[in-house]
Amino acid sequence: MNLEALRKFCGGLPGATRDIKWGADEVYSVGAKMFAVFWIDKGKAKTVSFKAGSDRFLELTDLSGIVPAPYLARAHWVHVRDAKALSDADARALVSHSHALVAAKLPKKIRASLAGASRGKASLKSGR
Repeated sequence: MNLEALRKFCGGLPGATRDIKWGADEVYSVGAKMFAVFWIDKGKAKTVSFKAGSDRFLELTDLSGIVPAPYLARAHWVHVRDAKALSDADARALVSHSHALVAAKLPKKIRASLAGASRGKASLKSGR
């Protein structure tokens, strides 16, 4: 997986914001709740962590290069130590799933504003 492309993908998800936390971690959030964290070294992403959900957590941590995320494993987060552990398509799907899991827990009013924002982006892309 290409971590730099995945960073751009995260920034394009509905309502996504980017912040630097803990000195060297680039955090992508929705509604002020994290859905992906990249460890940045010398301006480049080296690893990524994201919420996998209880349904995928064990499956993903059984793969070589993916481990339970430190401090966040109890919330079913995984840490991808080796970018070769996932394809680009799988990584995008998993991060989208993480975004959806986090967004689903947001208050109804914030979820509604995210739905409106994603519809607006879709109509801009289609030329409507």
